[in-house]
Amino acid sequence: MVGAVMIALAPSGQFSLEWTHSVEKEGWREHWQVTDHGTLRLVGAAVKGSGAGMEPGPGGHFENGWWVWKADGPEVPELELAASGATVSGWTLCAKDCQTLGVTPEAPIRIAPCPTSGN
Repeated sequence: MVGAVMIALAPSGQFSLEWTHSVEKEGWREHWQVTDHGTLRLVGAAVKGSGAGMEPGPGGHFENGWWVWKADGPEVPELELAASGATVSGWTLCAKDCQTLGVTPEAPIRIAPCPTSGN
């Protein structure tokens, strides 16, 4: 597959995405789960501050400088991240290890589970 990167996940099948909000200049973090159906589900999120679309979700509480809450998002087949290179930061994707994506202008970044013979 040209232009693809495979990322090893922890046994839990979870990964996180973190970035700096382009307006508020505060951290935003999302926790995602790869489901048994070969889809992605948002299971948690956190923001460093609030404002301009950064309000904590239902049940949010303050923990170690972050507003943290559990999420139960719908299953989605993939995530598509803009990579303009013109924002405050790239995206930090953490699974077993962390890597930064989208710091320079490039095509949108697609995150999707690898197909398996069971899907």
